[in-house]
Amino acid sequence: MPETQTSPRADLLPLSQRSGLVKPGIIGALTIAALAVPLSFNDYWINSIMIPMLVMGIAGVGLNLLMGFTGCVSIGSAAFMAVGAFSAYNLLLRVPVLPLPVVIILAGLIAAVFGVLFGLPSLRIKGFYLAASTLGAQFFFEWLFTNFSWFCNDNLSLTITAPRLELFGMDLKSVHGRYMIVSVTTLALVALAYSIVRSRIGREWIAVSDMETSATVIGIKVRARKLLAFGISSFYCGIAGVLWGFCYLQTSNAHSFDLDKSFEILFIVIIGGTASIFGNFIGAAFIVLTPIFLNLAVVGLGLTEHVNIGITTNLQRVLFGAMIVYILIKEPDGLYKLLQRAAAALSGACRRLRVTA
Repeated sequence: MPETQTSPRADLLPLSQRSGLVKPGIIGALTIAALAVPLSFNDYWINSIMIPMLVMGIAGVGLNLLMGFTGCVSIGSAAFMAVGAFSAYNLLLRVPVLPLPVVIILAGLIAAVFGVLFGLPSLRIKGFYLAASTLGAQFFFEWLFTNFSWFCNDNLSLTITAPRLELFGMDLKSVHGRYMIVSVTTLALVALAYSIVRSRIGREWIAVSDMETSATVIGIKVRARKLLAFGISSFYCGIAGVLWGFCYLQTSNAHSFDLDKSFEILFIVIIGGTASIFGNFIGAAFIVLTPIFLNLAVVGLGLTEHVNIGITTNLQRVLFGAMIVYILIKEPDGLYKLLQRAAAALSGACRRLRVTA
């Protein structure tokens, strides 16, 4: 009998194809969305929803490059956000000649250096033990920025506020100015992430994640690739910390980047989808919008007298936990893959309708 050609199974395809990494159209769509948001939404939506969603998405991309592509686990992402925020604050304050884009990049590089230092344990341990060791960064930097007032210019409240947010003489402290900083930075970092993942570095990360021993045998410098992953991941988190502290909160302290924030970033990666760039923004949207929808539901159902903020917070955690359990069991690739399948099914249904018509 003649052989029939069948398409390869999805689970046997390379990870880069399974994850939908080669999506240059996504960057174009994000660019159009970034330009359209200021014209379509009011200040509340921009300041309270769009800015935090994009910033948390950047942090999710950073952790996903480390966890989803390299296979290393970290629970200290918020620590490097704090390093980025405090570094940018001191650079703006003590070196006023530096332009804002340079400050943001330098803050990310400083966070990357510390990320490599705290990534050294990954050369000998992995899995749960590596995740536990990264907690050291979380506790260390929170202690450092809380107990040494030099980092916040000897402010008794231990808070930092951006001394200036301007570029080429333009004041960017307004809602639209801060959104412009966040959106342009997001587009640049997303494009960079896609370039890294599609490069030799990304392919070697995937090889290390799939089978570290085999990667060593074929000549990949596993130790160097792991440390590079920690550095790039911390670079992204450091820039996210700058944007979180100056473009969203505007006034922050060490506790603004606590362990809860690290877990939120981890939830973003799990819910959005590991080994996915765009999925991080879906996960960030879920994290940001869930509390808002819960509050609207409480008000809409007239339960404000019976449901306080503590109950709402607990419900939020229950929803996050239930979503994570569901995704880990039913859809390990996250909401991004789920939406891809739904879009493919809808497209197929539309084609069948056109054929029958």
